[in-house]
Amino acid sequence: MMPRSDRSAALRVLLWGLVAIVLVLTTLAGVMVVRQTSGLVGRVTGPPAPPRITQQVVVDRLQTVAKLVASEMTLRDVVTYQQTRFGSTKRALLVVTGRVSAGIDLTQGSEVHIDSAARKITVTLPPAKVFGVDVLDVTTYDERAGLLNPFRPEDRDAIHRMVREKLITAARESGILTHADRSADRALTELLTQDGYTVEIVRPMVVNKPTG
Repeated sequence: MMPRSDRSAALRVLLWGLVAIVLVLTTLAGVMVVRQTSGLVGRVTGPPAPPRITQQVVVDRLQTVAKLVASEMTLRDVVTYQQTRFGSTKRALLVVTGRVSAGIDLTQGSEVHIDSAARKITVTLPPAKVFGVDVLDVTTYDERAGLLNPFRPEDRDAIHRMVREKLITAARESGILTHADRSADRALTELLTQDGYTVEIVRPMVVNKPTG
């Protein structure tokens, strides 16, 4: 026959075992209730709505890059200056090097349209234009003043204007504006493409009026 102390110990072990089983069953039941409730809520409310981009968000992002310098080009060209006065001609032959930058001014002529249903952002941009010219070097290879027509300060100013105009013309002929348009398209597409939205960049058609 088992002693009384042994029977008491066995009874305590049995009771603690039953308590542990009850706690485990209660925890499992709670987890199942939470899962069923979550599933029911999900079926009632549906999946969470995808994030939406507002007009103001796009405008704010564009304003952070109000002037987008999309292309830079370093060029070298020859400039010839000639001016005649009192039958006397002065001439100068120069080789110039300069850097021309071009891009998009987003503060003028840009528009934004958002199609939330199609998740599409359409941005209308003005055409690229030249932002600035930095004259890096001017080397004079020949300069001859006229007998009655010496070089004056206003001649230097005129030469400086010719240098800038020559560099801008050379940059345009080299396709800097086309390159700036394409670079701006890529930069803005990367800036605005997120949250499942696609971006389309458009530009208004430029109609050249007939002259004459």
